[in-house]
Amino acid sequence: MLACTFFGHRDCPASIKPKLRAVVVELIERHGVDQFYVGRQGVFDGIARSVLRELAEIYPHISYAVVLERLPGPMDKVIWDFSDTIFPEGLETVPPRFVISRRNEWMLKQADFVVAYITHSWGGAAQFAEKARRQGKTVYNLANSRRY
Repeated sequence: MLACTFFGHRDCPASIKPKLRAVVVELIERHGVDQFYVGRQGVFDGIARSVLRELAEIYPHISYAVVLERLPGPMDKVIWDFSDTIFPEGLETVPPRFVISRRNEWMLKQADFVVAYITHSWGGAAQFAEKARRQGKTVYNLANSRRY
């Protein structure tokens, strides 16, 4: 079982969706990736989740999970569908300031591939894409059509 995760800046253009879809299809068909992990912090994560939802209908052997950084509160339950989510063990004890980084560490540990949308070298998305590259994972950066 091969896995992929996603790291991207909060803001990204909706126009990347076809490119993101093409990369995910390539990972499924050419590399045998069948497990995907995505966060929920911004536009990029939302686009990735919608692509995964669509592709799960076409490729029923794949699975994906939205990896929560915190347990849902009462208001979250009203506006969010949690049927495709997981909460990594141990995150409940992490201080709020560090919880997204710890969640990202967990996702990176699971992954063989990373799909990213990185336009600048600062911030958490850039940090984790670079960390993945240093760990020898294949990183696709949709912002510049290159692989690290």
